Amino acid sequence: MRPPDRKGLPPVRMYLLALNPTDSVTEGFLPAARRLGLDVTLLTDRPAPHRRLAPDVEVLECDVRDHRAVVTRIATHHPADAVFTNSDHLQTQAALAAAYFGLPGKDWRAALRTKDKAEMRRHLAATGADTVWSAELAAGQTPVELPALAVPYPCVIKPREGVASEDVVLAADAGELVARCAEIQARRPGEALVVEEYLAGELRTLETLGDGRLRHVLGGFRTEVSPPPYFIETRLTYVPEHPAPVVSQVLAQLDALGVGFGACHTEFVVHEGRARIIEVNYRVIGDQCDLMLRELLGIPLFEHILRTHLGEPLPADLGARTDGRARVDYPCADSAGTLVAAPPATDLTVGGVRLAYRPLREVGERHAVHHTNRDYLGALRTVGADQEAVDRAATAFLAEHRWEFTP
Repeated sequence: MRPPDRKGLPPVRMYLLALNPTDSVTEGFLPAARRLGLDVTLLTDRPAPHRRLAPDVEVLECDVRDHRAVVTRIATHHPADAVFTNSDHLQTQAALAAAYFGLPGKDWRAALRTKDKAEMRRHLAATGADTVWSAELAAGQTPVELPALAVPYPCVIKPREGVASEDVVLAADAGELVARCAEIQARRPGEALVVEEYLAGELRTLETLGDGRLRHVLGGFRTEVSPPPYFIETRLTYVPEHPAPVVSQVLAQLDALGVGFGACHTEFVVHEGRARIIEVNYRVIGDQCDLMLRELLGIPLFEHILRTHLGEPLPADLGARTDGRARVDYPCADSAGTLVAAPPATDLTVGGVRLAYRPLREVGERHAVHHTNRDYLGALRTVGADQEAVDRAATAFLAEHRWEFTP
């Protein structure tokens, strides 16, 4: 992975921290690193799948959830020019390692605030950016210890450091709150939970890219979710530009959190003109929306993100297109069983609309229902110039194909 045009100069070395392989890494960041001529060393606690999918990349085993282990692994290997991760779980560790070696990176405090949902609520309230009723349940603590009159119903229960709607659930009353917390704590012993007020409104996302001095807004998405009590994202429709007052409110809350370096995917709701953050994922949007965003905007998205972590400033104008329309659909399993029929990976163009379907579960695979993004069977990316044409093409594809299970 050394650049062919560096003429004997030392390679530019980037350490990439990862857990399980993701499309963002294998189809986004690793190809981008090759195009930039970077010498990548991938640190992971699961080396085997990464070595299978990226045999040309140096993969070293490391307890990447421990920032001390990351620092030691880098210090005893090649010197680093950059430390980067796109994992929700590893942002603080990567930020701490980058800071230790004096490299560009995110403020580790901002990374921690966005990962720890209880601390995010506390910090937003302390800075006056937004106040949401929220209470933290330490591992083993039960909700009966919360003041009975204080909990606003309905309320949302979520793991303090969870992702992908895992164990995020709505509780209508005190009985449901106690029961739901007990169920989650049985599945996640030793983990803290957050109980917070339910924020009504239309669910949206804001996608941003910054270098610490300049921040670009890349548009966002309208998000459709499954019926309560769960919050599975089933469809995201691209919005080139949210209303300016809404964007300003979200950016002010991100500023309060200290977020402004690299990519960020922010989920928020809008109700009567007021924008309130649900959660901040301090990395590029996932579940193949990042691949679609790159195509839609017509920019080297992943290269831009990596360049910020090399200390390079972003251009004042990314040259992003604004005339594209798109959506992503996620067929979901609604019952447990073995997947016996599903469409294969497909790329086609219909009336000027480009569709790309990628399976996320193999035929023959046994599947339980999790009520999270782990229930996704595939992802359908649909891109075109007209939203109605995009919607027709996506709807037709989903109607023409079947995903079948046997018990």
